Amino acid sequence: MDSTLPGAASAAATARRRKRLNNRIKDGLRDLSIQMALLNHQVGAHLDLRDADLECLDLVSRYGPIGPTALAKRAGLHPATLTGVLDRLERGGWVVRTPNPGDRRAVLVQVIKEKEAEVAFLFSGLNSAMDDVCAEYEDTDLVMIADFLLRTARAGRGATDELAEG
Repeated sequence: MDSTLPGAASAAATARRRKRLNNRIKDGLRDLSIQMALLNHQVGAHLDLRDADLECLDLVSRYGPIGPTALAKRAGLHPATLTGVLDRLERGGWVVRTPNPGDRRAVLVQVIKEKEAEVAFLFSGLNSAMDDVCAEYEDTDLVMIADFLLRTARAGRGATDELAEG
């Protein structure tokens, strides 16, 4: 009798279990992506913002002040499309374009801080629910989850860049 069979069977079972776990995580991320898109759409509707407008507003809030070219790249939008988005956001009182002190020909986009509270309020239900979920985990688990999410986001950016280039 071949003594490697039990080890091979065990390795195959481990590989199958690992694949099932990986698929559960990928399915969970897909579900999360869908739910976040639906929530963002509802938030945008409450604020009278298009989906792309809300996305750009979030990017400006996170990375601003930011130049329009850098914002277009982060948002994956054509510069002409971004101009329309910024025009709508500026008219709505969400952002302001100011001269770039490092380049007099350029502008920087920044969020009007008073308006951020409106957006935060609409996400408060999700934030509260996320706090409840996080409370069920130990700090070491949260460190691992945060690392996983950051690395997954980085992988997503890499896949996006690869598709954009090719």
